[in-house]
Amino acid sequence: MKFLTKEVQIALVAIVGIVILFFGLSYLKGLSIMSNKNAYYITFSDISGLSASSPVYARGYRVGVVKDIVYDFEKANDIVAVIEVDERMNLPQGTAAVLESDMLGNIKINLQFPPQISSMLPKGDTIRGQVTQGIMTKAAELVPSIEQMLPKLDSILYSLNTLLADPAIAHSLHNVDQITTNLNTSTRELNHLMAGLNRDVPSMMQKAGVVLDNTGELTGKLNQIDVAATMAKVDATLQNVQQMTEALNSKKGSLGLLMNDPTLYNNLNATMRSADSLLIDLRAHPKRYVHFSVFGKKDK
Repeated sequence: MKFLTKEVQIALVAIVGIVILFFGLSYLKGLSIMSNKNAYYITFSDISGLSASSPVYARGYRVGVVKDIVYDFEKANDIVAVIEVDERMNLPQGTAAVLESDMLGNIKINLQFPPQISSMLPKGDTIRGQVTQGIMTKAAELVPSIEQMLPKLDSILYSLNTLLADPAIAHSLHNVDQITTNLNTSTRELNHLMAGLNRDVPSMMQKAGVVLDNTGELTGKLNQIDVAATMAKVDATLQNVQQMTEALNSKKGSLGLLMNDPTLYNNLNATMRSADSLLIDLRAHPKRYVHFSVFGKKDK
């Protein structure tokens, strides 16, 4: 009778498959069966969904895995998470185990080390755990505030719809469009003006240079003028004018008497009146003053 019958072969294949499946699942969960790891215990007041095979990180690097979760149903005080870290990993005194969750709800333990390391924790020691609020927890805390804001938000949306339905808004937008068109036109004209300036400025600068040269030449000629002699001549001329003015204001000389003596003015005025009367009488009776006769008779 053969030992390796078909039934035995099937049983052996099934056992090998179960063993391979066990090791495969352990590998996928991060559990190591063949290698030795250091075990530590972490106490939590709330594990927030932490389970066996959850990863353990230190400074962003995966160093171990949660092996088991122990819950005391009689005392129901703390929940103990048993973790296994790499045997080369030594945890210093003051290490904190922080329970964190990402946006997808995945839970992990993050080991945080103290800044100063004095001694190491013995293997199998207990670490006090902490729980940080994840994004979903913070979002849940914001729900009451959001519920209070909803009525105000509805009122704001209603006011906004009323404002947008106002025809003045459309008119204002139309005016803005016209203003934009005018600005575009002004910009084109300004660009045309600037192009003309860029074209004309060199010639203008050249002319300005000529003017400055002429100004410099004129300034040089002015520097050559004897200002002191010129001012002396001006002073002499002003003195002569002053002497002439004094002579006219005095009663010396004909012009002074004519301007200041009323007698001479009156005599001249009387003489002019007599001359005027004489001219009038001459015009009226010319024969009294001019006699012309062929026969030599004189009218009286």
